[in-house]
Amino acid sequence: MRIAVLPGDGIGPEVIRAAEAALRELVPEMELVHGDVGLECHSRRGEYLPEETIDLIKGTDAALFGAISTPLRTEGYRSPILTMRKELDLYANLRPVKNLAPGVGLVDLDVIIVRENTEGMYTGDESVDADGVTLGRRVSRRACERICRFAREHGESSGRSRLTCVHKANVLRRSDGLFRDVFYDTATGSHMSCGDMLVDAAAAEMVVRPEALDVIVTLNLYGDILSDEAAALAGGLGVAPSANIGDRHALFEPVHGSAPDIAGRNVANPSAALLSAAMMLEHLDMEDEADALRSALRGTVAAGGRTRDLGGNLGTEEFASLVVEGLRRRRAL
Repeated sequence: MRIAVLPGDGIGPEVIRAAEAALRELVPEMELVHGDVGLECHSRRGEYLPEETIDLIKGTDAALFGAISTPLRTEGYRSPILTMRKELDLYANLRPVKNLAPGVGLVDLDVIIVRENTEGMYTGDESVDADGVTLGRRVSRRACERICRFAREHGESSGRSRLTCVHKANVLRRSDGLFRDVFYDTATGSHMSCGDMLVDAAAAEMVVRPEALDVIVTLNLYGDILSDEAAALAGGLGVAPSANIGDRHALFEPVHGSAPDIAGRNVANPSAALLSAAMMLEHLDMEDEADALRSALRGTVAAGGRTRDLGGNLGTEEFASLVVEGLRRRRAL
């Protein structure tokens, strides 16, 4: 088992070190191969995403990614994560959101957001004229079919009961209308109950009636916004993991950014990176190891071990050490 590890910038290396420590405890035989990406990579090598990093991901079983910083001058800059999603055809962005422990977060959430990862408003197709900028938005039947099919299969395999298509077809009648129509076509025969909801209503529902949401499938921009809202409600971006999954490759990353203002201070919450590592283990059919990591993390938080963003005083390394110690205790039983 070979894993590409891409620490990146800012707090990325700090939180990824925590995830690596947990992986070494759980799967000692796993080979962790480091790759270069991000702003620091550009300062050393003159490129944000070397071709050898793409090749590394293609030659490994999965990738674990930290975070990257965006340059101050973005003319001609193309986000490495968007590039990786495109080049590796990582069409499904998977963001499960669940409170780590009682009392963590503003509402009780247990929702999976499945977001189309390659089209929508993130095409970068912008044209400038004298009056402003026009964005080309792409919604194709093929992309709609495969993300809706992915959401259905993931929801069913996870034992979920409700699948909700989130859109804005009341205004964007043809593009979002296509997405909604494809959703119902692919939902036929599912054992989950299937329905649809406008994106603004879904955003409100997440706050006032979170138990009504189970699995959400949606387009790129809506999924980006809703998943950050869900993370904030469940305890913050420091506890939010994600996966970028395609038919051949998969990349796992914490939702938070590089947070350069706190980088190197041992204060970042590594929970999102640890949960992303657990998602990776699950993807690699290592369910027992994934469950052990989640249990050790949740047990640490429930016992009062918390970083500053969750009201505690533990540093990144101290928190990670408690989680690893929890894994060792489980192995000793």
